[in-house]
Amino acid sequence: MRPELTGRDDALVLGLARGGVPVAAAVAEALSIPLDVLVVRKIGLPSQPELAMGAIAESGGAVEVVRNEQVLAQMAVPAGVFEDVCTREIRVLHERATSYRRGRAALPLTGKLVIIVDDGLATGSSMRAAITAVRAHGAREVIVAVPVGAADTCTALGTEADGVVCAWTPEPFHAVGQAYANFDPTSDDEVTQALAAHGMRPPG
Repeated sequence: MRPELTGRDDALVLGLARGGVPVAAAVAEALSIPLDVLVVRKIGLPSQPELAMGAIAESGGAVEVVRNEQVLAQMAVPAGVFEDVCTREIRVLHERATSYRRGRAALPLTGKLVIIVDDGLATGSSMRAAITAVRAHGAREVIVAVPVGAADTCTALGTEADGVVCAWTPEPFHAVGQAYANFDPTSDDEVTQALAAHGMRPPG
């Protein structure tokens, strides 16, 4: 990560929930800048939940939606299916954002340099939704930072973010999990604990 970012009062780190938050906490700690959570939900195809038709991201209470038109066309997704799944996922997204922040308002993004962190990049659908949400809330500059990612995805995101930092782009790339000795799913408790450890605690 760029050393000139350390200790800046106009910068903050957003961790994509859930897996990106522990990584983001380490980045925020190293740079001595604030940490917040950004909740992103994949819009999975009903018959293949792991295949993303798009993604949604929450920022400041609003929701930004990104559609994966290639998947929608290739899989001939019927009209209304995307909207139905999206509606369900938006409900879950709001519930999780409220739970993770535990009553605290989201940090303001207007005029900020925002570093969006995830545990890795595969297709990039979730990260695209995150970038869209952050820009919609006034971020001045957006940097994507991940430990591992598919090379073509990292390159493509360079046209949407102001910078992309990816520590490792293995060839061949199979999955984000190939970079981890333990890639068990991050729990909600681990997210709230990571946020609390960096100073994000309930008000009062």
